[in-house]
Amino acid sequence: MKILVTGAAGFIAGYLVEELLTNGHTVVGIDNFSKYGEIEKSYDKHPKYQFTRGDVKNTALLKEIISDCDQVIAGAAIIGGISLFHEYAYDLLAENERIIASTFDAAIWAHKHKKLSKINVLSSSMVFESTTLYPTPEGEQFKCPPPQSTYGFQKLSCEYFAKGAWEQYKLPYTIIRPFNCIGIGEKRALCDKEVMSGNVKLAMSHVVPDLAQKVLKGQDPLHILGQGNQVRHYTYGGDLAKGIRLCVENDKALNEDFNISTAESTTVLELSKIIWEKVNHNKPFRYISDPAFKYDVQCRIPDVKKSKQILKFNAETSLNSALDEIIPWVKKQIEIGGI
Repeated sequence: MKILVTGAAGFIAGYLVEELLTNGHTVVGIDNFSKYGEIEKSYDKHPKYQFTRGDVKNTALLKEIISDCDQVIAGAAIIGGISLFHEYAYDLLAENERIIASTFDAAIWAHKHKKLSKINVLSSSMVFESTTLYPTPEGEQFKCPPPQSTYGFQKLSCEYFAKGAWEQYKLPYTIIRPFNCIGIGEKRALCDKEVMSGNVKLAMSHVVPDLAQKVLKGQDPLHILGQGNQVRHYTYGGDLAKGIRLCVENDKALNEDFNISTAESTTVLELSKIIWEKVNHNKPFRYISDPAFKYDVQCRIPDVKKSKQILKFNAETSLNSALDEIIPWVKKQIEIGGI
């Protein structure tokens, strides 16, 4: 299968493109390098990988590269840490709407005139930002109040783009909601505002790389946002990539939505202690609470039964195993100035 991946130079895409290529697919990637700047990937010269440097908002360009693709994975978006939800509240809505509208315009055209069979939309757990139902099942986005952040609201809008394109143009879709992707590759974004946490500048306000860098730099006591009782499901990027691939390949995923996540809940305080103890083997864990961000949702707990039953998906990588890969990578990035 030939698959277009938008946002191909992004964090999750780094795992996804490799997963698709490893499983025999041909991948066409597009990215404008606006997040991290120009970067190289291990698969850049893979014979089944074609990359175009360009802006997804350029619909004419997108039509050129989607014309012989079987499916598209719509991953391009302005995405960042929790600080971006406040600093770029308008851009997260307006720019991402332009990106997703252009993607759907090209996909609808390719479905009507070429051979595109489906669009796969990378949504977000933030569509459930206002829910009080845990674990949160697919379908709850239609029942709970709308997200309070513009980022969460726009991600919900992406899901309605899929709904509308199916109802009007019969473009098949799959909606995919990754939960809290962790892994290597999260560097300081070019557009991020500098945010201090104690004496350390945050990398992206993404909790795992930021906690890891603060501990590695010797911060003591460790600064955490809020009381640390925020519940998350930290899912390894390689597992998420597998889940996305299964959504692409499985005919039963047609016009369905899936939470793709580990089933394991972890609080920020628990995560902080695990990282601390991996770095500081005999040093007592100490922490201090900084004021929390407004949109730092207290609970994101997915119901994962649907993806397990239909896709046969199970996130197999433990948080401990993922951190054993991530912490040395963050250490190296500190040394070379990547974070």
